[in-house]
Amino acid sequence: QCEEAAYEERRYPAGKWACVTKGEPMYEQSISMSFMKLMRYICKENSVGCYLGMTVPVLNEIHLTKEGTELEREVVTAYYLPGEFQQNPPVPMDPEIHITERAPLRVITRVFYGVTTEETILREISLFWELLGSTDTVLRETYIVATYENPSIPQRRNEIWFICRA
Repeated sequence: QCEEAAYEERRYPAGKWACVTKGEPMYEQSISMSFMKLMRYICKENSVGCYLGMTVPVLNEIHLTKEGTELEREVVTAYYLPGEFQQNPPVPMDPEIHITERAPLRVITRVFYGVTTEETILREISLFWELLGSTDTVLRETYIVATYENPSIPQRRNEIWFICRA
């Protein structure tokens, strides 16, 4: 059977991430502004003054409103620090960037392509719920959008992550 799996389960180890939280009127504005801040940190605006290296995916943690029909304004954009900086992360020059230790994570993930807007994300979450059916094994209020390519690529690869309960 050659067709692509509808979704897969993955485990990610604990690790240190550089994170920015933004609550702009539109999801795209929040992730764009946060990513630019993180790029400056990655490229030179850090305590070691050098390029840290890019890692993927870049994560955007989102929350749905109580009704589940739209996204909360606040989005956390997170960049995984490369291995050599995990023990001693360079300090960001930008006070809006926080280095956070994230716990191990188990997710169920599904690939989608194209731009990530509030509309496309809500559609992907809805489609994924249809595929999964009724389950209590994943969170219903918090999701992660993982991006693997530059936001300017029109058909870029993304994933929607459903976070498994501990």
